[in-house]
Amino acid sequence: MRRRDADEGSYKPATFDFLGFTIHWGKSLAGKWAVKTRTASDRFQRALKGISQWCKAHRHEPLERQQHVLNLKLRGHYGYYGRPGNRARLWTLLHWATRVWWRWLHRRSQRGLSLAAMNRLLKRYPLLKPTAVRIV
Repeated sequence: MRRRDADEGSYKPATFDFLGFTIHWGKSLAGKWAVKTRTASDRFQRALKGISQWCKAHRHEPLERQQHVLNLKLRGHYGYYGRPGNRARLWTLLHWATRVWWRWLHRRSQRGLSLAAMNRLLKRYPLLKPTAVRIV
C-alpha cells in the first residue's frame, strides 16, 4: 500500500491504524527506514474527551480526589500507549489533560483560577508524568 508524495515525486508508504495505534514509517537514529507507532488520533481525542467530561462532572469534588482519579486515568493511558517512539504523544496528553483540568477548575467560581494558582496547585497535587515502558 503506497501513496504518491506530491512534494518529492517519490512513493512513500501509507499509514494504517491497528489496536489504537497508527503504524507508520519513520527514520531510525541510524537514518534507515523503520516501522514506528504512535497513538491513533481518534483514540487520543477519545481519551482527552473522557478526561474533560469527567472533570466537568466532578469539578466540585475535593482536589485530592480529582488528582487521584486523573492520575488513574493517565496511568491507564500510559500503560497501554506507553511504547517506544510514542513518548511525545504521552507528554501531549499530559499537557492537554492539565489544561482541561485547569479549565474546569477555573469555572468553579466567578473569580476563576489564575494560571499562577494552577501552577501552585500542580505542585501540591501533581499529575502523573509519562514513564518509559520497556518491552521484554
